[in-house]
Amino acid sequence: MSSFALNVAGMTCDHCKGKVEAALKEVSGTYAVMVDLEDAVAEVETSDQAVTADTYIAAVEKAGYKASPEV
Repeated sequence: MSSFALNVAGMTCDHCKGKVEAALKEVSGTYAVMVDLEDAVAEVETSDQAVTADTYIAAVEKAGYKASPEV
């Protein structure tokens, strides 16, 4: 299992949070998703070793938000 933490920019409300959660859950192999609106952070766990942070970043950006790996 792999886990990733992402900074997500552009979320302003619970609706935004829901859109980001849904986009992350659509990535194949995703096991768990947690999005913190206040801290603008998303944490994901995947059982698919082929899934990378870039995969999740692309999913968030497709939903209309900006994402980057959390440092």
